[in-house]
Amino acid sequence: MNWDVFVTCAITGAGDTASKSPHVPVSPQQIADSAIAAAHAGAAVVHLHVRNPETGVGARDTELYAEAVERIRAADVDVVINLTAGMGGDLVLGSAEAPLPPNADGTDMVGATERLQHVRAILPEICTLDCGTMNFASGGDYIMVNTTSTLKAMAAQVQALGVRPELEVFDTGHLVFVREMIREGLLDDPVMIQLCMGIAYGAPDDVQSLLAMVNLLPQDCVFSAFSIGRMQIPYVAMAALAGGNVRVGLEDNLYLGRGHLATNAELVTRAVEILHGMNASIMSAQAVRDKLKLVKR
Repeated sequence: MNWDVFVTCAITGAGDTASKSPHVPVSPQQIADSAIAAAHAGAAVVHLHVRNPETGVGARDTELYAEAVERIRAADVDVVINLTAGMGGDLVLGSAEAPLPPNADGTDMVGATERLQHVRAILPEICTLDCGTMNFASGGDYIMVNTTSTLKAMAAQVQALGVRPELEVFDTGHLVFVREMIREGLLDDPVMIQLCMGIAYGAPDDVQSLLAMVNLLPQDCVFSAFSIGRMQIPYVAMAALAGGNVRVGLEDNLYLGRGHLATNAELVTRAVEILHGMNASIMSAQAVRDKLKLVKR
């Protein structure tokens, strides 16, 4: 059991969810307002994507990130900023029989340096690195592409910036790669890992799979764990019981309960209630910075 838990709120993501709930924030102001509300509810960390304000589709525009982060940093609540660096690795093949050329609709492939342009400009405390290539969505020809050379280049750049990478691990093989980066000196202590459970074609979100992932973690790392959909709420307790920290938010789950479309603040409030009911303490943003040796700008 982890008795001192920090809560991360994943505010909006990049998936096709804005059309499914009016609470999924789209514009930089909406994203910032939702992040601030989540922080007031008890989130020590907010994980941010941005979206095209007119279409709602996930974007990687540095100006959109900058506006959202500036609003959060100016707010009356302290919270750790965690920006995604997962955009720019989207590949949609043509078809099963004719994979090349790739389908232009949905494909967005850029190099390591361009994928980190917003991180370099904004210097958040944390940014994410997805630690492997995988068939991410159920069905179709979409691949989330993160080659080892790209990830090592990104890790080296993030290290030089003094930003802490949160290593997004979707399956056991990704932990093999994490250990390789540790051996090569690309990751500073403490190593921060997010176990992403229940995503199609990654590790399932049953208890045995979670414990298998936890048992393979590098020694002395700090980890969080979450699942998507209806298992997000049970994973609040499961992650803490397994020794980890917690992530909730509309990136991963839209509902507080059957028929109740949630806000980010409601999901954080429920997580805090569960953790308090387990006699766990909720860490502040500054306590997280101290634990993870983060640099606040």
